[in-house]
Amino acid sequence: QVQLVESGGGVVHTGDSLSLSCAASGVFLDEYAIGWFRQAPGKEREAVACTSSDGGSTYSVGSAKGRFTLSRDNYKKTVVLQMNDLKPEDTAVYYCNYGYQYWGQGTQVTVSS
Repeated sequence: QVQLVESGGGVVHTGDSLSLSCAASGVFLDEYAIGWFRQAPGKEREAVACTSSDGGSTYSVGSAKGRFTLSRDNYKKTVVLQMNDLKPEDTAVYYCNYGYQYWGQGTQVTVSS
């Protein structure tokens, strides 16, 4: 059974950094792509950063470019999203996704101005 558990969310101030972690079980991380998505109140869920199954391609999208970095440890089955220079518009529930099919329960990130 595939299970993704996010952690590391919280309340921070503008310009702060935060690291989110996704612990996976029931999968081999190098089989499919894995990434982070977020959903702000009243908005659709959007991709933040993703990595290919072999880790050869890792990228951030949109406003996360240059500020958010995704890293993975296939042995530990963890995926970390390092977020720097956080802004109020980064406030959202952040979700870990595996293979564009499985989702974690999400972790709340709130950035106050």
